[in-house]
Amino acid sequence: MFVGHLAVGLAAKHRAPAVSLGWFIAAVTLLDLIWPILVILGVETVSIVPGATAFTPLIFDSYPWTHSLVMSVVWGLVFVAIARWRGVPTSIAPLLVMLVVSHWVLDFISHAPDMPLWPGNSPRLGLGLWNSIPLTLLIEGAIWLAGIAIYVRTKAARGERPRWPFWSLIGLCTVMWITSPYQSPPPSVRALGWFALIGWIVVPWAAWADRPRRS
Repeated sequence: MFVGHLAVGLAAKHRAPAVSLGWFIAAVTLLDLIWPILVILGVETVSIVPGATAFTPLIFDSYPWTHSLVMSVVWGLVFVAIARWRGVPTSIAPLLVMLVVSHWVLDFISHAPDMPLWPGNSPRLGLGLWNSIPLTLLIEGAIWLAGIAIYVRTKAARGERPRWPFWSLIGLCTVMWITSPYQSPPPSVRALGWFALIGWIVVPWAAWADRPRRS
């Protein structure tokens, strides 16, 4: 998933309204932020096979260090340590870990059976939602709309309204998600890895979009 992950981050704002949205978006996208780095380094591997699924031409051959269930918990704990170092309240540590692990859960729903439980000789699981473009748009789209609605209500409860940086982020991510099945496949795995690093922009953008309007 893509916007499905972001939706979970938006909804999490309801649990800790005083914490910057950037932290929640970083948590739900953390595994995908680390993944392209390991792909570029050759630690994890992916193949580009047009038609692999209806929604994406990617076959995730091996990504146990970023996308196994056990490592998602490990990365969640590492993320909490970083967040605490940066002054995020200890009270939301369990929430941040759950947000990181939620990435595995949503990918389990959308991916073909390629999601490992642990590094090494592990079963690989996946429900294969990506085999249907209409179902992916319907289910992930519903999650996306719900996440946006929860975030907007959370801001309204604090007497705030999302500003244009927020809606521009929502618009761009929506367009990227809807058009992704119809785009040309990446020219190479290395190019895919470098392009995927653009995901790092979303975190500071979300933090910026979440700032209250200055009077």
